[in-house]
Amino acid sequence: MIYKFYQQRIFPHVLNQIMQTPSLMESRRELLTKIQGDVLEIGFGTGLNIPFYQAVDTLYALEPNADVYHLAKDRVLNAPFHVQHIQASAEKLPFADNSIDNIVSTWTMCSISQLELAITEIYRVLKPEGILHLVEHVQYLDHPTLKKLQDILTPLQKVIADGCHLNRNIEFALLNANFKFLEKAYFDAEGLPKVGRRMLMARAQKMKTA
Repeated sequence: MIYKFYQQRIFPHVLNQIMQTPSLMESRRELLTKIQGDVLEIGFGTGLNIPFYQAVDTLYALEPNADVYHLAKDRVLNAPFHVQHIQASAEKLPFADNSIDNIVSTWTMCSISQLELAITEIYRVLKPEGILHLVEHVQYLDHPTLKKLQDILTPLQKVIADGCHLNRNIEFALLNANFKFLEKAYFDAEGLPKVGRRMLMARAQKMKTA
């Protein structure tokens, strides 16, 4: 009962504040400004990405947590484009094969319970020339001590942050799902605990099959 209250009434507000850390907001700007056309956003959250879309026609806002989406109400109402809420999970996207031009994930893949299945679904619905745009916090690959600390803290992090994993290797997961990277950069975000600073910003497409 207490944990459910935390998930519904406290965590959405905590998430909304943390995700407005200046370094994260600047990363949103860098990732999103040039995207054009229709967009499926995986893990829409509280709508913090809306101001950074400059040429979007329709935004499909996939957010399974109704309590989190509720905090996006004002941002959605003031959006200069159509926003359609999709209350579904990333593991089962309600879209046809090869139907989406752009898919966006900003700090979402860490908390998807079945990441491989979700990436398979992203691959399925993305058009052959479509692009997956993402920025995610990821596993340290060059710092054994921090990598080990991420492994140790992830069980606790999953409880207090709605399933968030500190130690996921998103690059490997995408390559394993037959994506190719058009752009890829790792960086450390300021203003966060060191164990969660390592980020991956990337754009990826389906690899062409014979």
